[in-house]
Amino acid sequence: MSAMTSYHHLARPAAWWRTLLGTLFIVVTGTVLGIGGFLVVTLAAAIAGRPEGADGYPSFGPLIDLAMLFLAIAAFLPVTLLAARWIQRRPAGTLSSVAGRLRVQWLLICLGVAAVGVLLVAVITSLPTSLPGAEPVAAEASFAGWGPFLTGLVVLVAVVPIQAAAEEYVTRGWLLQGIGTWLRSPWVPILAQAVVFAALHGWGTPWGFADLLVFGVVLGWVTVRTGGLEAAIALHVCNNLIGSVVAAAHGELTVDETAADLGWAMAATDIVMILGYAVVVLWLARRREAAGAEPVATTEAVATTEAAAEPAVALRP
Repeated sequence: MSAMTSYHHLARPAAWWRTLLGTLFIVVTGTVLGIGGFLVVTLAAAIAGRPEGADGYPSFGPLIDLAMLFLAIAAFLPVTLLAARWIQRRPAGTLSSVAGRLRVQWLLICLGVAAVGVLLVAVITSLPTSLPGAEPVAAEASFAGWGPFLTGLVVLVAVVPIQAAAEEYVTRGWLLQGIGTWLRSPWVPILAQAVVFAALHGWGTPWGFADLLVFGVVLGWVTVRTGGLEAAIALHVCNNLIGSVVAAAHGELTVDETAADLGWAMAATDIVMILGYAVVVLWLARRREAAGAEPVATTEAVATTEAAAEPAVALRP
């Protein structure tokens, strides 16, 4: 790979069959791990004599059920890295960025920007009269108590960042780069992974699907432009974590609704935030490059030395 290799071409020159085989490996292995974990926990709950949960199986409670759901998704992260290393025969770190690793300093900057954007949306949407057509806030919503809240907070901080990162590595990472091996332009890979990303969240409202589609397209473009997954991971982590923490504060972690179920007002607000986030992140990326800081542009050289062959992924909760 040359110093001018773009992010969506980092899987080159992998043969087409390696990408297909790797995709099959990710789907099958990740699914088996997720189901296996569910069966182990369910069996343990049955042995412990626990009552049935909402799904009709013995359960340790809604918090553990939610954690297991997130961990089932998180299992796809190491599987995806292994697919890149073993099947496509390339450094697993090239899924992270054109630098062959996760650029932690850039990730932290993006996390700050994302946190501001997501918190702003949370504040706006918490005002029942601020958005026409928005559902009113339930009057009975109240604080769940410090014990349940802090317990939920610890669990969420432990599992949500890895779950969100796993989704990014599979879609904006593996799929975008895999399809990119066959095409010069990044747009087909960007659109394809965005559709898959939206579909994986289920079919809720048209507005919710549109929000997920915009999320996927915009973050796919930002990933290509900045040469890595850091900006996408940052927004995804903040979005999922802050939303889950708010739910934990009100004891609503059992709610099954996702972004796919958004109404038009919430979706419109979220889309504005996503677009604004992209503008700010791309502006910061240009400033950092002009200032001679750690490069984040797609023209950054990809290390091909033996040291770079080792994955350098360091997820920060």
